[in-house]
Amino acid sequence: MSFTNTFRSFKSRNYSLFFFGQLISRVGTWMQRTAVIWVVYTMTHSVFMIGLTTFAEQFPSFLLSPAGGIAADRYNKQKLVLITQVVAALQATALAIVYITGYHQVWLILSLSVLLGIANAFEVPARQSMVNDLIDNKEDLPNAIAINSSLNNLSRLLGPALSGFVLARYGAGVCFASNAISFIAVIASLLMMKVPQQLITTARKKLSADFTEGLNYVRRHHEIGNTVLLLALTCLLVNTYITLIPVYAKEIFNGDAATYGYLSAFIGLGAVISTLSIASRKPGHNMKKVLRINIIVVGLALIAFSYTHYFPANLLLATVSGFGTMSVIPICNTIIQLASTPAMRGRAVSFFTMAAFGTIPIGALLVGWLSNYIGPQNCILAQGVIALVIAGCFSRFLSGDMKNAKVESSGIRTSNHSKQYLHESTNSTVSDGHAIGHLTEHAQRQPGSGNN
Repeated sequence: MSFTNTFRSFKSRNYSLFFFGQLISRVGTWMQRTAVIWVVYTMTHSVFMIGLTTFAEQFPSFLLSPAGGIAADRYNKQKLVLITQVVAALQATALAIVYITGYHQVWLILSLSVLLGIANAFEVPARQSMVNDLIDNKEDLPNAIAINSSLNNLSRLLGPALSGFVLARYGAGVCFASNAISFIAVIASLLMMKVPQQLITTARKKLSADFTEGLNYVRRHHEIGNTVLLLALTCLLVNTYITLIPVYAKEIFNGDAATYGYLSAFIGLGAVISTLSIASRKPGHNMKKVLRINIIVVGLALIAFSYTHYFPANLLLATVSGFGTMSVIPICNTIIQLASTPAMRGRAVSFFTMAAFGTIPIGALLVGWLSNYIGPQNCILAQGVIALVIAGCFSRFLSGDMKNAKVESSGIRTSNHSKQYLHESTNSTVSDGHAIGHLTEHAQRQPGSGNN
């Protein structure tokens, strides 16, 4: 693994600013997320309420991500991300004030979680699709996406570990206040960036028309459609095992907040290893075949995790599970961004957001409800089996080559303005020799690209 190859995206100044600002903020976000779940569980002692807490934060992403994708295509992404980060900072501040003043009401915590979910619905599509604008060399896009995912996974490692320590010593209020302060870094980094002027579609159609155009694009572009479906099923039925981690910490291992923090941190460790592994791969590697292997790995790891009661072994299995589950999102993101055209990228990413984050709250509710009847261990066992079934059902798709973006996908009609936009945006990238289509064609010509 070459260090310079793995982190080559940091040669771009804008991307470096973006990464380190986001890293500090995301660590704070995971501190808050871990603390919120622990507070709700200790107040209610209900697995269902854990699922409802996740639902409250993430379900708005499922409902509003299409609108967020449209906004990302219509408006300046950098300003859109900046606005949503300010809203998230205010939410964290309000949560800290509410908790520190002793007003511990579950309904208020859930309401503030909904507010954060609304902000995320607009922030995630803009932030994910903005990565393409932050790198100087477009051939580094898969690397940048993988490093961007490692950012969230590294924060998933550090945030819960810090949260477990702070919760045990200082309480949840300090976790919430720390998150509010962490937004200073990301807001400052966004203001320091000098992002090239974004090509924005100036034609204003109805939101429903924009949504329908995006939906038809995803449906008719099988590379994107199959990826979105696989991602949705995995996040809905497999990745939600994380909902049961606090139950394992408290009831299976008779632990406390620190135990929960350790389990969450080792899941994050596996996720970091996974995304660094993805980032280290040279351009041209067929990531779909890697995805198939990783889904099988997580299935086997969850089956083993479900009835293992030796804590060090569970930490190891948590690392393997994190490696498998958290690799699915960056790989699917890479496939979708490489396969989508610039004019449709925001909306394509919004469907990715719905699949990756919008299905998790529904799955969390389902897992929380089901565990009351069959127990948390049987739930995780079933999720491991489902992962193997998903890998089998999509084996043909995952065995194929990655497809390149085309300016106009067959069967999709665009307005004259959209065609002009596509023509201009394609010319602007091809003239530099960095077109996404050229990148993927190059990937398909690489020797050994089908090897894991």
